[in-house]
Amino acid sequence: MNIGQAAKSSGLSAKMIRYYESIELLPSAGRSASGYRLYSSADVQRLSFIKRARDLGFSLSDVGQLLALWQDKQRASATVKALAQGHIAELDRRIEELRVLRASISQLVSDCQGDQRPDCPILNDLAAPCSAKH
Repeated sequence: MNIGQAAKSSGLSAKMIRYYESIELLPSAGRSASGYRLYSSADVQRLSFIKRARDLGFSLSDVGQLLALWQDKQRASATVKALAQGHIAELDRRIEELRVLRASISQLVSDCQGDQRPDCPILNDLAAPCSAKH
């Protein structure tokens, strides 16, 4: 199938498919006589795997490792589980970071009168030197 068909089947854009080829998450596609990329059902399955892993937030590096493990029929599932547990730990770290950011912004919103006056604690905080911030 051509890149448009592979894109539709995998849920990825043609641009992303070319990118995944360029970073070698996907082997280089074969070419038709006229130079168009050609993809097999195995390529589309690999692309779908990549899309699902990315949708779950795995980094490109992790996706590469997951692909290698997926292809390795002698793999230990413990290796896959450890990689996923590492991803959960990273997600937890990011969630906590977002909670802190939300609390900071909520405090700024609470401090702002939101009236017709020009004074705005939100803008004042954004404009303050980094050393003066809490």
